[in-house]
Amino acid sequence: MIMQKLDSLESLLLHEIQDLYNAEQQLVKALPKVAKKASSPQLKNAIEEHLRQTEGHVERLEQCFEILGESAKGTKCKGMEGILDEGEEVMKLKGTPETLDAAIIMAAQKVEHYEIAGYGNAATWADHLGRRDIKQLLGQTLAEEEQTDEKLTQLAQAGINQQSAQQMREAA
Repeated sequence: MIMQKLDSLESLLLHEIQDLYNAEQQLVKALPKVAKKASSPQLKNAIEEHLRQTEGHVERLEQCFEILGESAKGTKCKGMEGILDEGEEVMKLKGTPETLDAAIIMAAQKVEHYEIAGYGNAATWADHLGRRDIKQLLGQTLAEEEQTDEKLTQLAQAGINQQSAQQMREAA
C-alpha cells in the first residue's frame, strides 16, 4: 500500500474525502442489517431513509473526486469500521425490543457524530482552499447528517427510551 503524504491542506482534503467515501460504502452495507433489527416502525423507516441518503452521499463524494481529477477510491476507514463493529456487537445482545431499539439509536448516533466531524472539517478545508463547488457538496451532506442525528434524538426522546425505561419498571 502506498502511503499518501499529507503535506498540504489539499492532500488532507483528498485524504478525508477518500476516508469518507469508504465510510459511506461501509454504511451502505450495514444499514439494511440494522433496519432488520429495529422493532420500532419509526426507527426502521428512519434507518431506511438514511440508507437512501447514504447512497446519495456516495454519489456526492464521487462528484468531489471528479472535480479534483482523482479516481473514486476510498482508503480504509478504520474509525467507521470500529463504530460499526461495536454497533453489531450491541445488536447481538439479548434484550427487550424497546431496549435494543434504544441501543440501535445510540450506535446510529455514534455513526452520525463521526460523519459530522469528517464532513464538517472537509467542508471547512474546501472553503479555505476556495473550492466552493466541493464545499457545497460536502456541506449538503453535512446538513443531512445533522438532520439524521436530530431525527434520531427525537425518536429516542419521543418514546423509544421511555418505552425501554417503562419495560424495566414493569419487570421490577
